[in-house]
Amino acid sequence: MVMKSLIVFAHPNPQSFNYALVTAAEESLRARGDEVRVRDLYKEGFNPILDSQQLAEVQQGRVPSDVAREQEQVCWADNLIFIYPLWWFDRPAVLKGWFDRVFTNGFAFAYEDGRLQGRLGSKRVMLVLTAGGNQADFGLDADQLCTGGTRATLSFCGVDQVLQKVFYSVPAVDDAARQAMLAELESLAKSL
Repeated sequence: MVMKSLIVFAHPNPQSFNYALVTAAEESLRARGDEVRVRDLYKEGFNPILDSQQLAEVQQGRVPSDVAREQEQVCWADNLIFIYPLWWFDRPAVLKGWFDRVFTNGFAFAYEDGRLQGRLGSKRVMLVLTAGGNQADFGLDADQLCTGGTRATLSFCGVDQVLQKVFYSVPAVDDAARQAMLAELESLAKSL
């Protein structure tokens, strides 16, 4: 069975290690036979701002065309892979805005008979974060780093299959350590 994997990526520097992680994940998934699509939010110029007009449209059941395109990508995918740097214990603003605009009421979740219904429960998700500091700098484990923002959002939308990995001290490690990180990501991607 061919799996469909969508990589949603948020880093503004095309020379960053995050780009290498995207390439490693994409190649690993393609090698196992997945169809893979990559959404590079910075490169594509995704507008992360949910303004009052767009909010009113969504509340009236009208979805802006750029959001509809992103929602189509999410619907297409069996697997969602988010790759991003950890900035102030959360996602970059463009990715936070992507969630704000794309994971809307009626699409990613809904209230039915007064009860929350997550609508993305069939998706498998992998979170891949990079951090500038070492694990001791944060005083948290990977689960705690992911829980506050992205993982909590996913849980609200019904996703309970989440694989996560934080790569620490990325700017401080040597090339051999980075190569080991890439190899670990390739292995994790194959297990998704």
